[in-house]
Amino acid sequence: MRLSVSFSQNPTAPFLKMGTQIGSNSLIWFRKGLRIHDNPALEYAAKDSSFVYPLFVIDPHYMEPDPDAFSHGSSRAGLNRIQFLLESLSDLDSSLRKIGSRLLVLKGEPGQVLIRCLKQWNIKKLCFEYDTDPYYQAMDARVKRYTSAAGIEVFCPVSHTLFNPEDIIRKNGGKPPLTYRSFLKVAGQPSWSSSPVSTEISWLPPVGNVVEANTSNVPTIEELGYADHVQDEFSPFKGGETEALKRLEQYLEDKEKVANFEKPKGNPSAFLKPATTVLSPYLKFGCLSSRYFYQCLQEVYKKVKRHTSPPVSLLGQLLWRDFFYTVAFGTPNFDQMRDNKICKQIPWEDDSELLAAWRDGRTGYPWIDAIMIQLRKWGWMHHLARHCVACFLTRGDLFVHWERGRDIFERLLVDHDWALNNGNWMWLSCSSFFYEYHRIYSPISFAKKYDPNGDFIRHFLPVLKDMPNEYIYEPWTAPKSIQSKAKCIIGKDYPKPVVMHDSASKECKRRLGEAYALNKKLNGLVSEEDLRNLRRKLEEDQDSEGGPWKKNKTKALLNG
Repeated sequence: MRLSVSFSQNPTAPFLKMGTQIGSNSLIWFRKGLRIHDNPALEYAAKDSSFVYPLFVIDPHYMEPDPDAFSHGSSRAGLNRIQFLLESLSDLDSSLRKIGSRLLVLKGEPGQVLIRCLKQWNIKKLCFEYDTDPYYQAMDARVKRYTSAAGIEVFCPVSHTLFNPEDIIRKNGGKPPLTYRSFLKVAGQPSWSSSPVSTEISWLPPVGNVVEANTSNVPTIEELGYADHVQDEFSPFKGGETEALKRLEQYLEDKEKVANFEKPKGNPSAFLKPATTVLSPYLKFGCLSSRYFYQCLQEVYKKVKRHTSPPVSLLGQLLWRDFFYTVAFGTPNFDQMRDNKICKQIPWEDDSELLAAWRDGRTGYPWIDAIMIQLRKWGWMHHLARHCVACFLTRGDLFVHWERGRDIFERLLVDHDWALNNGNWMWLSCSSFFYEYHRIYSPISFAKKYDPNGDFIRHFLPVLKDMPNEYIYEPWTAPKSIQSKAKCIIGKDYPKPVVMHDSASKECKRRLGEAYALNKKLNGLVSEEDLRNLRRKLEEDQDSEGGPWKKNKTKALLNG
């Protein structure tokens, strides 16, 4: 299957002057779904309409500069994700112009701005893609109350996911399936999958009069207020539907590679040519339709003799995405430990110094630090790299609350997705879904399998570029003479380890074992007081054993 989106104006389409009453005015409200292909909301907006108003609202909640944040960006998003979004909007605007329309951009609280536009433009039909995120669920409820009272038709299709989470939950007796296998059993095949999704739009009705609305073009990052926010390196992944389809087409050319894809395999240290599709940012913003991706994969599988299957196949990854969307939608307080029925209650530490060292790439473990520097610079890292740093922060070494790590990923990842981010942090901290807490990613031995020479580390931590291979993953073990020759003195140019992995991981396992026992004893009904008592007991036990888990909270920082 090849995408074919026509961008030539239809010469037979009627020219509609202001005031023409052939149809009503429609508004397509873009949030995610930043694409032309497989966009049922856009198609419905165009149907029987005289004018279509394509609108995107710059939301200060996500886009307003925050000078107090730990990295450049807003309070919720780093510059990489903001830049990716702006590129995606510019690409969408370009595509709309090729089919006789354009993107209208306004700034403000989206719900309020939208309602103002509905009145001002005499909109009779409002179309937007369904969104399961709590932020948009609350906003959409307010908007629908207004449209209901105003007699405005609303069309809100599910097209960001393969399935409608509400349908899955209903079929499962009113609750979300909590295992991947049970999800697949309930979900079955998508109802739309037997027919190709729509990939051709050759024309849109024109935009009506918007003079009074003071709409603008897609702003630059400087125009948003980031002129003084200097970032030495941006994500190498450009936003937009055009880039998404180009990447998809290039990846699908190697049918054997697609057919044999097997997660979690792959090289997490590959950075010049990442060992994965890097399509997640495009799926997150809806520059690429997951439904179109699904059908493309089905076409490839038909042409090869054998292929991998879910959960490890590429198709399986799309189904994992829907699994987390469904569980997140059907689980109250999914984004926190407290009052979350599927999340184990664990007495995590709230250590701001260890959290900052992890966040800033100053743990003293080069593999962990290089990944976190890549995250800050690129807004992306391989899925196994994400596993390693999440494990290290939580159950592996530092025992810091998964919510703290979640917040940092939410800010820095270009492909941050509310359901996937929260679900994966619970998984990797052994708080939900996965419970084999004794299985830990070593910050030393794991990466050596993929990158024995430490090329990934040398790229993202140039302070260690001259460290010999045998010390690159454990530079604190290098003799002082070697450190001097490498121009990297540990404790001065690069920090000492904040914890010693062997003793730290042993202590983490002990703590998790106690927490699991408490959750089992109380049938998951663990109170704040229960956690305080357990935390006190764990600290007393540690003291009585001579404190084997010593934190080396040095203030050594990376040079430069």
